[in-house]
Amino acid sequence: MGKVAGYRCQTYRIVSSNGICEHLNGQFSTYSVHNQVCAAQNPYQARNSQAPTHCPESQSVYKPETLHELFELANAIPGEKVAHDVGRRRFSDYVVYVDESGDHSLASIDGDYPVFVLALCIFHKRHYAEKIIPAVEKLKFNYFGHDSVVLHEHEIRKQKGDFAFLSHYPTRVEFMERLSSIMDASNFILIACVVDKARLNRSEGANSNPYHIAVGVCLDALREFLAEKGQDQPLTHVVVECRGKKEDAALELEFRRICDGNNSGNRRLPFDIVFADKKTNLAGLQLADLVARPVGLSYIRPAQANKAFEMLRTKLFCDGGRAKVGFDYQNVGLMIYPFQKAKSPDEPTEAITPNRNPQSTSTRF
Repeated sequence: MGKVAGYRCQTYRIVSSNGICEHLNGQFSTYSVHNQVCAAQNPYQARNSQAPTHCPESQSVYKPETLHELFELANAIPGEKVAHDVGRRRFSDYVVYVDESGDHSLASIDGDYPVFVLALCIFHKRHYAEKIIPAVEKLKFNYFGHDSVVLHEHEIRKQKGDFAFLSHYPTRVEFMERLSSIMDASNFILIACVVDKARLNRSEGANSNPYHIAVGVCLDALREFLAEKGQDQPLTHVVVECRGKKEDAALELEFRRICDGNNSGNRRLPFDIVFADKKTNLAGLQLADLVARPVGLSYIRPAQANKAFEMLRTKLFCDGGRAKVGFDYQNVGLMIYPFQKAKSPDEPTEAITPNRNPQSTSTRF
């Protein structure tokens, strides 16, 4: 390509209509669109009326077939629009963030929290990029002055570290109200598996791995959700937090074994696992961290007030779509393991513990 008025003209991909443009080499710049021509903005144009206003090599402008195509849908409703070109798309419109609550050891079981919970938060990428990330960033700027703080359920609950200021009750109430409003307004789908470790130990032995079991259960449910949205063919990334080299290697092996067909449907699953360090400060991982414990508490202490779960139950993947939001999520979006076997052909399988109803209640964040 030649130089124009002292500036090197480059070819761009048009990524969206909101002023974001990507160079073919991966660098980003602003652009203006004129007859499908992408032009680099620079101070020279403002100073010199003779400067070109667009790139003359308009024929080389690349219209994306798959890259960020969902962002071209200006009026898309997150989670509801089914892509018509899904067969030729590389990535799905969804991204999944995963976190857990409790430890997966069966050698010693905490009597106060005898469960392991795996929570998958499924976000439509456009909603996540345009709504959720800005809301989380604004909360951090308002309370910390910067956005490097990582929202962590344990530290918030214990008022430790960066969250020691929450020991001031009025401030804690205000912070929790604002955090809860973000969670409530965030349009994500929740899939969770609660592993009752005591029951698992009795039924399958101490060598069982609650984490790997929960992954298998949740990936089956994830495939069902994506199939419902017509998104079960493109690749969907599942982002998990790093736990250590040994643990990560074991999880990746189990994940890929499940995706290769060792699952309830004996089918290949179009998922890829991504390990992210907590320091990457991903909003999706932080929201997933906030939801896992309330789900566990709803099973352990069903009679205890649990405002967080009351809100989360409306986000659980369920049968019946919007008409059944907050209902019919047992064994669909919320699974309790080990599953209880049906006692007769007319009695459906129910994932409950004897003398306990894990779905009967639902703590505010």
